[in-house]
Amino acid sequence: MIHSTKIALIQLTSNDNPEENCDQIKNYLHDSIAKGARFILTPEVSNFISNDKTLRRRVLSVEYKDPILKVAKEIALKNQVWILIGSLAIKIDEEINDAYSNRSLLINPNGKVVARYDKIHMFDVKIKGKINFKESKYFTPGKDAILVKTPFARLGMTICYDLRFPILFNRLAKAGANLICVPSAFTIPTGKYHWELLLRARALENKVYILAPAQCGQNGPSRNTWGHSLVVDPLGEVISDLGQEPGTSIVDLPI
Repeated sequence: MIHSTKIALIQLTSNDNPEENCDQIKNYLHDSIAKGARFILTPEVSNFISNDKTLRRRVLSVEYKDPILKVAKEIALKNQVWILIGSLAIKIDEEINDAYSNRSLLINPNGKVVARYDKIHMFDVKIKGKINFKESKYFTPGKDAILVKTPFARLGMTICYDLRFPILFNRLAKAGANLICVPSAFTIPTGKYHWELLLRARALENKVYILAPAQCGQNGPSRNTWGHSLVVDPLGEVISDLGQEPGTSIVDLPI
């Protein structure tokens, strides 16, 4: 008998106000649960998108104080669902300024964080006239690939720019992953040409499902993201595309 799991991808337009982002995520989590989802994913940097160094220092917190994580844990426990917070921008230490992690967190139906993944590959890119971004200025890269065994899948954790490094995906697949998460905040110039192409390639070459919830729209005065949250099957076929507006996508996967 083939079992299936109802999964929800949330597409957001996060900004520099963690409280607004938290309210947005809370509403989408409840909507996803109402539609029957048992595993729900949010995009990269769900809590905060801004290049303002002073604001970042003032509003970001260490992991256990983050309001979105607190809300997600409560909702997971109350509704007995799994939630992947695609990533949070968090302080590494309350006593150290300007040291942050870009961290993905998997929450189980008991409301507990059962896995953490710090983004390994930093998005340091300069495209003349289009992008000048150096993620390594803000975040400390992680070192470890993370595979989690859940009741519904063997789940590999990645974040955004990791997508361009096929060895990481290959390692996860060889370790037993049948589903790999790629929460992202892809830029428009790179997303237009590379987002779908690379996601389909990673799925096909590793024979895994790919779940890629994404940021979309105008996230700030100088930040726009591509959207198009995708679900891709092991044959490299797109089975869900959320387009360019915030919202949720529900898929039933035979995993």
